[in-house]
Amino acid sequence: MAEERSRLGRGLASLIGDVGGEAAHVDRPSRAPRKVPIEFLKANPRNPRRTFSDDELNELAASIKQHGVIQPIVVRPVKGTQDRFEIIAGERRWRASQRAGLHEVPVVTVDVNDSAALEIAIIENVQRSDLNAMEEALGYHALASEYSHSAEDIAKLVGKSRSHVANMMRLTKLPQQVQDYIAEGKLSAGHARALISIDDPAVVAKRIVEGGLSVRQAEALAHDEGAPQRGVQKARGKSGGAAIKKDADTVALEKRISDALGLAVSVDHRDPGGTVQIRYKDLEQLDEILRRLESGH
Repeated sequence: MAEERSRLGRGLASLIGDVGGEAAHVDRPSRAPRKVPIEFLKANPRNPRRTFSDDELNELAASIKQHGVIQPIVVRPVKGTQDRFEIIAGERRWRASQRAGLHEVPVVTVDVNDSAALEIAIIENVQRSDLNAMEEALGYHALASEYSHSAEDIAKLVGKSRSHVANMMRLTKLPQQVQDYIAEGKLSAGHARALISIDDPAVVAKRIVEGGLSVRQAEALAHDEGAPQRGVQKARGKSGGAAIKKDADTVALEKRISDALGLAVSVDHRDPGGTVQIRYKDLEQLDEILRRLESGH
């Protein structure tokens, strides 16, 4: 399966016959590219790309008027209908073709399931850099949550690193206001990653947007926002004088966990339970912690 998905990750060229090989969950095209009436096509509601710039569509429409649609639109039949197709890859070309006044567009028909359709749509858009960071994150999240793809599976599929995929998916945990900033291009993925581990990312995101801060400035601001909480933790116990000294067993336990993870660890016993804090210096280290938790070792 992994080998099949890696072939799919090579791009749509193999899918439409320019390159040999078959894709995962994808039958070979049922026929060569053919033209169909433009109204026979409908948009895919699961398309990871949600925004289409008017300027970009107008530019593409002008090109289509002059040169036509060079790359066929990849579609699949709509079940229970005749001559009706759902777009898998190429919705922007379809929209621009309507603006250009075309009556027919070239299509390649494939028979794929919902999971493979989403995979193909994400691959095409990621390879073309057509998705904004939030669209990319939501696409990966859909593959993981709805079709049980691991971050490693998705990374092989789209030709990205596992840490990149995992970091992008974390953006879906941010408040909706922050996600909107990302989708609108007001925050980059770099800005957003700096907000993931703080208590009130929406407030800090607003300050970043209003101040036009760079990613480095955003990281510094996010670090400062976390400082008060870190100070409270360090000061805990001072109301009665000096901080509580940890016993030898607790110190030994901290060292044991720290040696296993290769990271600084703090254990705080409370009645009846307690807390374990793991300190990481960057998102790569955090990704490694998550990888170990997910794999069970």
